[in-house]
Amino acid sequence: MGKIVYPNQVKLIFSIISNEDNLFHDAKSLLKMHFGNIDMESDYQLFNYTNYYRNEMGDGLKQKLISFEKLFNPEEMFQIKLDSNEWEYLFCENRGNNKPVEVKRKINFDPGYISLDKFILASTKNGPARIYIGKGIYAEITLRFVNGTFHPLEWTYQNYKTELYIQFLNQVRDRYKQQIKKICN
Repeated sequence: MGKIVYPNQVKLIFSIISNEDNLFHDAKSLLKMHFGNIDMESDYQLFNYTNYYRNEMGDGLKQKLISFEKLFNPEEMFQIKLDSNEWEYLFCENRGNNKPVEVKRKINFDPGYISLDKFILASTKNGPARIYIGKGIYAEITLRFVNGTFHPLEWTYQNYKTELYIQFLNQVRDRYKQQIKKICN
């Protein structure tokens, strides 16, 4: 019989995508209210790998990754994704208008987490590499940590394969590893 082993707490990561600089500041303030201090922040990266958001959010999109000082339980991931969908609505055009108008996002939040051996992203979309984690939310292993660095998988989105984000996530993992050592000692 297998012994049940619960996972360590994990390092929360958020991707923020927008084409409005002020929204990055507002988004970080909102996230800090919910998750505490940001301990690491990537540089901006142009988000020109797909046209997926163009009709809704426009051109000139850029992306930033942030991580949080406080660790959390991975079981909370589906609720964090549900909450992040609600927060996107807070930034929408035409919200609160009683007229039947198409609501357009101005910002995209994608939460995920780092453990010692992987980077996971949460999504509302199913797919062949995604596992259902509850309440309409799926998770996928986006990057694996092997031989000292993160590596993409065949389904990894292009924006997470860049040297900028691989290096950033390696640095976040290093910090996470130090945090876990302190907890386990």
